[in-house]
Amino acid sequence: MSTALFDELARLATEQRNPASMAIDDASIEEALHIINAEDHLVPIAVRREIPHIADAVRLIVAAFSKGGRLLYVGAGTSGRLGVLDASECPPTFGTPPDLVQGLIAGGKEAVFRSREGVEDVEQAGADALEDVGLSPADVVCGIAASSRTPYVLGALAHARSVGCATLFVTCAPRASVDVPADVAICPVVGPEVIMGSTRMKSGTAQKLVLNMLTTVTMIQQGKVYENMMVDLQMTSKKLEERSKRTVMTVTDLSYADASDLLTAAGGHVKTALVMHLASVGAAEAQRRLQRADGFVRKAIDVSAP
Repeated sequence: MSTALFDELARLATEQRNPASMAIDDASIEEALHIINAEDHLVPIAVRREIPHIADAVRLIVAAFSKGGRLLYVGAGTSGRLGVLDASECPPTFGTPPDLVQGLIAGGKEAVFRSREGVEDVEQAGADALEDVGLSPADVVCGIAASSRTPYVLGALAHARSVGCATLFVTCAPRASVDVPADVAICPVVGPEVIMGSTRMKSGTAQKLVLNMLTTVTMIQQGKVYENMMVDLQMTSKKLEERSKRTVMTVTDLSYADASDLLTAAGGHVKTALVMHLASVGAAEAQRRLQRADGFVRKAIDVSAP
């Protein structure tokens, strides 16, 4: 029997034992929590070291969006669920179409809620998942794999490159050990997990931070944020409706009632309401200004009439 896979796994950074937690099974509850917390403090430092690469990835995503492309996350297990989570939060947060950012997970939607072991081991399945969503050369495909070796993810990235897509790879393996062709590799090395091989812990936290940065900064570059507030959110729930009113009130100093009236006049669109008030124009003119300013509120306020 070949031991190649066993040997490969034994070498992975994510499969090493952590000296700091060797006695965690004999620790008190408080001691165990402190061990975990101390290790978690290492995660943002590891992510910070990768900011130059994260910035390169954002530039690729912004360029893809400008050409009608999408961001497609591909992962398995925890990594796949994190991609699905980040993608699912973009429409309510930034008012994006549901298909602009998508998360594909080995095993399909069922695997989001219940682990399906083994489905990640087929490279072709990753390629098939991309074809199922109509992969285009304009898209950016971001593979997510803490260990850097997940076949489902590697198959998806290889297929994406063959189609001509820009590719990103988010992994917690050291950069020098990553042999995965991708336009940008993001490699926050968080060290061995508190519980050996449990990449739902530090590795998952690092990946979550990276994905948050990718989509948030991309959306800022798309004009989805004014100052530090969401201004393209959709009023699809009472919470988002009230958040919209609060945003308008915060920027304009209007009362609750006046902000509500302004939003009504703006068709429920926060950006339009802000430009109407800040530039002292009507709804139609505010919308025209926003269109000329590519959706950026700051620019729309300064856009002069033709």
